Amino acid sequence: MKKIILLTVMLIGCMTMAMAQKAAEIKFDKVTHNFGKFSEKNPVVTCTFSFMNVGEQPLIVNQAVASCGCTVPEYTKTPIQPGEKGEIKVTYNGTGKFPGHFKKSITVRTNGEIEMTRLYIEGDMEAAE
Repeated sequence: MKKIILLTVMLIGCMTMAMAQKAAEIKFDKVTHNFGKFSEKNPVVTCTFSFMNVGEQPLIVNQAVASCGCTVPEYTKTPIQPGEKGEIKVTYNGTGKFPGHFKKSITVRTNGEIEMTRLYIEGDMEAAE
């Protein structure tokens, strides 16, 4: 009987410790990037969003999806270990788009404690003269 009680207590203790570990967690340096003004003559602009895994488990970026076909995100595909950094490179292509202000979003999905984060890019494409 004592062995069963001891085994049960040990099992509960191990389960509590396993559940107490902090999940993966993504933390971005910034969530918005403003390209400012750029010419329609050079309509392709790129920026990089850096992030860190501040959790205690490996972080996996499952997907990064842009709100428009003119915006293409590329992201770190390998698991990011706790304390390590990764990045999401976002390219906006304004070819064939009307000049003026734009604002696009990129939805990032991870295995982290917060599963979804939105990044934003914006800028003003000026007409070519």
